[in-house]
Amino acid sequence: MAEPRRNAHDGRPDERRDVRPAPGGSVRRGAGEGDAGAGVAEDVARLWAEVVATARRTVADGLVVGTSGNVSARLGDLVLVTPSGVPYDRLTPADLTGVDLTGRQVLGTLVPTSELPMHLAVYRATDARAVVHTHAVHATAVSTLVPELPLVHYMAAALGGPVRVAPYAPYGTDELAGNMLRALAGRSGCLLRNHGTVTYGATLDQAYDRTAQLEWMCRLWLTASSVPGLAPTLLTEAQVAEVGERLKGYGQRR
Repeated sequence: MAEPRRNAHDGRPDERRDVRPAPGGSVRRGAGEGDAGAGVAEDVARLWAEVVATARRTVADGLVVGTSGNVSARLGDLVLVTPSGVPYDRLTPADLTGVDLTGRQVLGTLVPTSELPMHLAVYRATDARAVVHTHAVHATAVSTLVPELPLVHYMAAALGGPVRVAPYAPYGTDELAGNMLRALAGRSGCLLRNHGTVTYGATLDQAYDRTAQLEWMCRLWLTASSVPGLAPTLLTEAQVAEVGERLKGYGQRR
């Protein structure tokens, strides 16, 4: 689970590499950087391709309609983010859009997503390297019904525990970003009331997988709750916490 960290805004250096984006959309090289500068430019281009691919995946998997969600990834103090109101299948390498951690646009000419305050809030408060925001239908439905997703499945542990619902606030506002951060405390995902989902991770794949898992759990709870005369059994927080410990050793060991 990502923990809050200090960065340059806290008066301490950030350990991540500074890509030093220059005004006008290029990545600036310092004196004597040579191949290193070219490598950074390649890293930015590669990450942008991953951002676009992830955004397209949210549409293909039915997690968003049109341009209703947004995706971002961090490289150093640069945040690459999907632009506002542009269909993802139309995005090209030339549409690369990037801002610094203050929200100042440093790459591209397209206007960044209106949900930029949420993305930046996550990067400032955690060690996230990627953020995915969707309007997934089952998750959004659950956000209108309960203050917290009931513990209907142990995979809540993959998000840090019971998934909270952030109070409603207008999209694109600092108020919404603040509500989201409080709901994310100790978690890597939350629901936004009458709005959708936010998840983050160390990679775009991880952030996306957490979004998909959250949508699946919401669909599961809605399905189980719809049976007349019956109510789904729920797990305890202790049971979910136990699974969280087991998940730390899950998967292939390198």
